[in-house]
Amino acid sequence: MSFRSLSFASLAAVALFAGSFTFTSAPAVVPDSASAVNTDDKGLALQGYDAVSYFTDGEPQKGSPKFTIKHDGVTYYFASTEHLHKFKANPAAYLPQFGGFCAMGTAHGHKLEGDPNVWRIVDKRLYLNNNPDVGKRWSQDIPGNISHADDNWPQIKDKTPKELE
Repeated sequence: MSFRSLSFASLAAVALFAGSFTFTSAPAVVPDSASAVNTDDKGLALQGYDAVSYFTDGEPQKGSPKFTIKHDGVTYYFASTEHLHKFKANPAAYLPQFGGFCAMGTAHGHKLEGDPNVWRIVDKRLYLNNNPDVGKRWSQDIPGNISHADDNWPQIKDKTPKELE
């Protein structure tokens, strides 16, 4: 999420609860979208990264429009036919938690951009964070942050990022 697109209140709230860290320039969350999945304005999730690659390759791989699937109205790209088929067989096993929004932001009641390159798999679930500093802060209390995010997600998932400022 770009610094300019965060309101002062949002930035202050996240900094207050999560400690001091900065937000880098990443493609912005669609501010008026109430979608429970973090997509760009064309409905593409994970900024085009392959959700299966985190689990099979141990790192994110850029997907290709050649290997595309629409799941629950959201477009996902994959790096190979094999990955597309794995996802199709069991999407829940590969979908990022909190719709791909920042796990730390979710823990504090916000829908912030999740960077596909700042990730961690915990108990076979994929979590994204906004940037390396946020990911490092999130890592200091993974169980607590997951618990807070799990508690917050039902109340925020269908709201727009703007409504949560």
